[in-house]
Amino acid sequence: MTALFARTAFHDTLARLADPHLRRELSYVGGRWIAGREGASFEVKDPASNATLAWIASLDAGQTADAITAASGAFPVWRDMLPQQRGAILRKWHGLMLEHRDDLALLMTLEQGKPLAESRGEIDYAASFIEWYAEEGKRLNVESVTSHLPGAEMIARREALGVVGIVTPWNFPSAMITRKAAAALAAGCTVVAHPSSETPLSALALAELGERAGLPAGVFNVVTGDAATIVGCMNADARVRAMSFTGSTEIGKLIAAQCAPTMKRLVMELGGHAPLIVFADADIDKAADIAVNAKFATSGQDCLAANRIYVERPILAAFTKAFKARIEALKVGAGLEAGVEIGPLMHERAISKVEEQVADALEHGAKLLTGGKRHKAGPLFFEPTLLSDVSDNARIMREETFGPVAAVTAFDSEAEVVTRANDTEYGLVAYVVTENGARQMRLARALEYGMVAINRVKITGGPIPFGGWKQSGLGREGSRHGMEAFTELKYLCIDTAA
Repeated sequence: MTALFARTAFHDTLARLADPHLRRELSYVGGRWIAGREGASFEVKDPASNATLAWIASLDAGQTADAITAASGAFPVWRDMLPQQRGAILRKWHGLMLEHRDDLALLMTLEQGKPLAESRGEIDYAASFIEWYAEEGKRLNVESVTSHLPGAEMIARREALGVVGIVTPWNFPSAMITRKAAAALAAGCTVVAHPSSETPLSALALAELGERAGLPAGVFNVVTGDAATIVGCMNADARVRAMSFTGSTEIGKLIAAQCAPTMKRLVMELGGHAPLIVFADADIDKAADIAVNAKFATSGQDCLAANRIYVERPILAAFTKAFKARIEALKVGAGLEAGVEIGPLMHERAISKVEEQVADALEHGAKLLTGGKRHKAGPLFFEPTLLSDVSDNARIMREETFGPVAAVTAFDSEAEVVTRANDTEYGLVAYVVTENGARQMRLARALEYGMVAINRVKITGGPIPFGGWKQSGLGREGSRHGMEAFTELKYLCIDTAA
């Protein structure tokens, strides 16, 4: 495909936007749309076709500081608004997201590559966090203190922290912003957000809708450009009181180190390496359906993806057969094609990593049952792949995969599989499939993970505390706990003696 043809094809797709103003190429700072100095910009491409989607403003450190200044200046007024007033603006933002669901999903599929149905689902998911926190903000202060001193009244209350920095990844370009920003905004904080440079269009569209919803200038800012420059500036600036990051554990540690001099609050949703444990009493078809959904959503590019699938030996053959059939039925293609379930990976680095993990697993004695190579759909597509008899020493059993490759291995006892499942630096989510109620409770306690899903895959949403143990993160997102890092706890002791 020539560059000219690719650009023409993209422009034809752009015409499908009902509201072309949602496609923004400038950053949003202090209520204004601004360009990079001297026109500095970077290219965003469609991973399915390699077509150029946009040239996005690339802001420098000085402009990042301007965004922090705008957020700092807007903070007192936003903080002092009644939570009902903030909630009304958030609810309008939520409504506009749903109203423009199709356009937002189209932009997401074009820049991220996920199937259009998944993009629509993510828009609903992303909007749900705004709705949740629009209500939860009214319940921020529900704690009282029973006085232990005579003639004293004691009060504990949470107050908004200040400016919050948000750094989001490319795999969920809308939901990762709203899950963080809605909590911070509902608590009374202002936000400076930096989206991944691979998927900035979704974030900028959210800023456009936020402006329409009535978010005051400076309350929500989106700064696009070089991550090291922008995030480094936010980390170093004492006016930024908290940083919320989703991404790799390696980058999370770097951000934590850079934030130490200013003692920032940290919320981090980092790497995952989820085990999926299938016991012999499981229904084979149900277990295979759970495995497909847990492994192949977002083409496997999900921190919640089931990377290590442990199957009790008596049902290994039957499960593998059912699982293989479902994997081979998955439709691969560009996200805008009807019925597609597996889209492209985000970039060449992701493809190379998957290829290396497959080759390493085979060298360690694994069997390739289906897939195993790049797909004919294009250079960033990989065949849905199933490996069996995978050694615990293989890289795919030690590292996060982020691709459409399932690794299956056998186990013989509950104690054994718990030990193997916990033998990782990660602890985000674990999946268990068993009909034994007592075992369900034992596994729920024994697995060293922040979230455990039993006999199902979908577990996330506004009301739940999302986060991991060990090196999978710090703090929680969602639920009432999602506002804690964006508030300070203040204690008042008032003399009431006559």
